[in-house]
Amino acid sequence: MIEITLPDGSKRPFDHPVTVQEVAASIGAGLAKATLAGKVDGQLVDAGFPIGHDASVQIITEKSPEALEILRHSTAHLMGQAVQRLFPGAQVTIGPVIDNGFYYDFAYERPFTPEDLPKIEAEMHRIVDERLPVTRSVKSRDAAVAFFRGLGEEYKAEIIEGIPANEELSLYTQGEFTDLCRGPHVPNTGKLHSFKLMKVAGAYWRGDSSNAMLTRIYGTAWLNDKDLKAYLYQLEEAEKRDHRKIGKQLDLFHQQEESPGMVFWHANGWAIWQQLEQYMRGVYQKSGYQEVRCPQILDVSLWKKSGHWDNYKENMFFTESEKRTFAVKPMNCPGHVLVYNQGLHSYRELPIRIAEFGSCTRNEPSGALHGIMRVRAFTQDDGHIFCTPGQIESEVTAFHAQAMQVYADFGFDKIEVALALRPDKRIGGDDVWDRAEAALRAALSRAGVQWTELPGEGAFYGPKIEYHMRDSIGRDWQVGTMQVDFMMPERLGAEYVDENSQKQHPVMLHRAIVGSMERFIGILLEHYAGALPTWLAPVQVVVLNITDAHAAYAGQVAQTLVDRGFRAQVDLRNEKVGYKIREHAMQKVPYLIVVGDREKETGTVAVRTRTGEDLGNMNVDGFIERMGTETRH
Repeated sequence: MIEITLPDGSKRPFDHPVTVQEVAASIGAGLAKATLAGKVDGQLVDAGFPIGHDASVQIITEKSPEALEILRHSTAHLMGQAVQRLFPGAQVTIGPVIDNGFYYDFAYERPFTPEDLPKIEAEMHRIVDERLPVTRSVKSRDAAVAFFRGLGEEYKAEIIEGIPANEELSLYTQGEFTDLCRGPHVPNTGKLHSFKLMKVAGAYWRGDSSNAMLTRIYGTAWLNDKDLKAYLYQLEEAEKRDHRKIGKQLDLFHQQEESPGMVFWHANGWAIWQQLEQYMRGVYQKSGYQEVRCPQILDVSLWKKSGHWDNYKENMFFTESEKRTFAVKPMNCPGHVLVYNQGLHSYRELPIRIAEFGSCTRNEPSGALHGIMRVRAFTQDDGHIFCTPGQIESEVTAFHAQAMQVYADFGFDKIEVALALRPDKRIGGDDVWDRAEAALRAALSRAGVQWTELPGEGAFYGPKIEYHMRDSIGRDWQVGTMQVDFMMPERLGAEYVDENSQKQHPVMLHRAIVGSMERFIGILLEHYAGALPTWLAPVQVVVLNITDAHAAYAGQVAQTLVDRGFRAQVDLRNEKVGYKIREHAMQKVPYLIVVGDREKETGTVAVRTRTGEDLGNMNVDGFIERMGTETRH
C-alpha cells in the first residue's frame, strides 16, 4: 500500500505504484488535464514520474510558480525539433531557459537568418498539433555519448564527455527528437501554445572565440496568449523608450569609443543630473547625513584590508606611481571608514551617517555595457551609517520609509522588496552572517514589509535589502540597497567607546536609494518616454514670439521666469509659430508660451502643454504659481 499526502494534508492510498499524472486523475479529470509536472517530496519531476513509496505530492499546473520555466524549457526542445525537421543535419548544442524565454545554439552548414524564423515557428505549431508524448529515459555517460554520435550530434557528445563517467544522464524524447536534459518537461507537445521566435545571433561554441561560430535562436514562451501579447507590447514600448534614442533626440548625452562605458553629459542631460543630485542632497540633509568627498584612487593595501582585493579585484582598474600600486575606487565604503576613523567616537555619537555622491569605476566587460544603464564610470547616492548593533533595526526601518518616499516622488508606486542572502564567496563566519541576516529580517518585519529572499545573492561582505521598482510598462528595476556589514569596520580598524568605556567595532550599514545616478536617469527617461515631470525637465518652459514685434516682450517674460528660478528659454527664430511649437513639443518641453499682440498689450501669456492641451491666457504671476506647484519637491 502506498500513501500519497497532498498539499492540503489529505491522504490518498494506492495499492500499486502510481505516476504523478495518475494521482492527479484520482483527484479529478480537470486536474489531470491541467497537469504539467509534479513535485514529489519537494523534488520537481515529470507528470509520468513513478512513485513507489509513501510520499508528499504536489501537482504542477499553469497556476504554479514553477510552470513558466517548465513551459519555456519544453518550448526550447520544441524549437530544436522544428529546426532539425526543416534543416536536416543541423546539430543542437546548448538550449537553456533565460529571462522571459529561451535560446538554442545550432551548428549548420550556413547561419540561420531572421527570414528562417517564421518557417521554424510554423513547424513548431505543427508539432504542437501532433501532441507528441514527451518521455524520459536514462543512459550511462558512455552510452549517451555513443547514442548522440550515432545521430551525428558531435557537439552534444562533446558536452557529455565532460560529465563524470559514473553519472546517469536523463534524455527526453518527443517523436524523432531526443536531447540531453535534466527536465522536467510537459507531458506532450500539445501543452505548448503561446510562444514566438525573436531573433538570431552569432555565438561561439562554449563562448570561446577560437571555436566554431554557431547560430543562436532566441524565443519567448508564456502561459497564455494574453501574457505573450503583453510581453511583445512591452518590448515594442521598450524599443520606443530606449534611453539611448531619447538621449540623442533630446541632446542629453553621448558615448564614444575613446572612453568606453563612460558618459559625456551635454547641457540638457546635466540639468537633469543636477535636479536629481540636489533632490537627493535635500534627502541627506533632512536625515542627518554629513556629506563628504573622498579621493578617486587609494593604495591597493587598503583594498586588501577591506576584502575587495580577494573578492572583487577582477572588476577593478589599477594604476601605478612612484613604485606604488593604486586602485581606482570601485566602491566608496573604504574611504568612508577612513573618514570615520579620524577621531575617537563615543557610543553617544552614534549613529554617524556619512554620505557622498561618490564616483566609482568598475572594469565591466565590454559586452555587458548598455547605454547609461550599465557603465564603467558612475556616481552613486552613496551613504554609510556607523551604528551599534542595537541601532540596526531602527536605522534600517527609517531608511525604508525614506526610500519609499523618494520612489513615490519620482513617480514609482509599485516597489518590491527582496532580501539577498550570503553568497558562496564571502568574508566572515556563519555566526556573523546569521546576525546580519536576522537584523535585516527584524527591521523589515518592524516596517511591515513583505519580502522575498534571494539565497546566494548578497554582497561578499554582508546581506542586503534590495528595492525593485516597476516602471510604466511593467518592467522591474533593482535600484536601492541597504546592507549590513560587521566585517569591514573591524578590518579597517573602526572603533567607538561603549558605555563601559570599552572599545568596540561599529556596525556599518551601506545604503543607496537611487543607486547609480546614470542608471537611474536612464530608468526615468524610459519610464516617462523622455517626457519628464516639470520639476525634472531640463527645459521647463519655452517662450515663443509670433513676430519680431513681440520679441522684446517674449524676452521679458522668459527673463522673469529665469529670475524666479525656472529653467526657461526664449525662441525668437524667424519661423512660423506652429513650427516652433511642434519642434519644442518633440523636445518634451512641459510648457510652451506663445506671445502676440493681445498678450503684449494685456501683460498675459498663452500657455500650451507639450501634449497639445491649450490652457488659454493667464497672467504671468498665475503661470508662475502653476509652475511653482509642479516643481515643489
